[in-house]
Amino acid sequence: MSGGVAHAPAGGADCAPVLRERGQREVFCGLTGIVWLHRKMQDAFFLVVGSRTCAHLLQSAAGVMIFAEPRFATAIIEERDLAGMADCHDELDRVVTRLLERRPEIRTLFLVGSCPSEVIKLDLAKAAQRLGTQYAPQVRILNYSGSGIETTFTEGEDACLAALVPEMSALPAGSPTELLVVGALPDIVEDQFMRLFAELGVERVGVLPARRACDLPPVGPDTLFLIAQPFLTETAMALENRGARHLEALLPFGAEGTTDWLRAAAHAFGVDDMHFNRVIAPGRERAKRAIAHSREKLEGKRITFLPDSQLEVPLARFLATELGMVPVEVGTPYLNRRLVGRELALLPAETRISEGQHVDRQLDRVRADRPDLTVCGLGLANPLESEGLSTKWAIELVFSPIHGFEQAGDLAELFARPLRRRDVLRV
Repeated sequence: MSGGVAHAPAGGADCAPVLRERGQREVFCGLTGIVWLHRKMQDAFFLVVGSRTCAHLLQSAAGVMIFAEPRFATAIIEERDLAGMADCHDELDRVVTRLLERRPEIRTLFLVGSCPSEVIKLDLAKAAQRLGTQYAPQVRILNYSGSGIETTFTEGEDACLAALVPEMSALPAGSPTELLVVGALPDIVEDQFMRLFAELGVERVGVLPARRACDLPPVGPDTLFLIAQPFLTETAMALENRGARHLEALLPFGAEGTTDWLRAAAHAFGVDDMHFNRVIAPGRERAKRAIAHSREKLEGKRITFLPDSQLEVPLARFLATELGMVPVEVGTPYLNRRLVGRELALLPAETRISEGQHVDRQLDRVRADRPDLTVCGLGLANPLESEGLSTKWAIELVFSPIHGFEQAGDLAELFARPLRRRDVLRV
């Protein structure tokens, strides 16, 4: 079995010019990240300081039933707050006190900024510091911004994890090297990776975010970290400022991406190549067989990604190298070459790479290109479908388990399904 990943074509898309777009955006705000973060961090609570619109967005996105007790809520900014008739800090203190009395199991409380709180210049950093002093050590109180003014869709997770990095204890100098996996993954996917690391002999492994506050791993110069999500720019910088070192690798999407991601850790920890190949071979072969079921439907098909989640570049690489699809345009809200440079190198040189968003111009290019499949946000899918263009909801790629060997077939199927549906409807 060959353990190598596909080599970059001479002059891949990493050498191509980037079309930078600035204009109207069509993406969710960073508050949406709470929907998966509150499930991951089991003793954390997310208190959005925002409007009723913020509350409706979260409830709709999460599908929360009225009798459920979710671990997120919205402290509603009323008209009297906006008019300066009430002291917002006093109001916030009252809400936090009532919340912690009712939910004593909370160990980490995030005060999450929104568009309204940003507009009225409510200083949540100072509020978190003040309340954190009051409730320490029982509750850690932090803040970050999920405002649509400052963040797009997945950047909410980046801001949240970056806020956790200063809370990580210092790994003493001279400690045995530790691996840190960075990015919120479904528990089942995280457990699969932990088993593989254990089989490889990489035993000192932490994760960020941890499932419980008390399990937040230490960090220091003897920490090596792997990024599991391509949108964690601020978190990566925060970890490097603490002395940790980033292991460059493809993102763990598909058989080859997951192999390269695991190999980066194995090489850093001195794992023998033969042992590495022996451990990953079963999962890699299962992934390749699962992917093959969708290849006939996808091979040769042209695909366009409109900017949404920052997953676009690694997913396009997976589709191009493992399923034979042809990326026409790969748009992403922000392009961080440090995190996705290796992915870009594996895309065909003729792929159009765009950063940022100008909805009208991008839709004009989609209509001109007529790709077989367009990956886009919910608000753009129906109009394109009405014009006879097949679409895939980008948000489903964030909420579905798609990382690792065992999910590779499901990931491929997410792209094959819209084309199968189109063929059935045509009949």
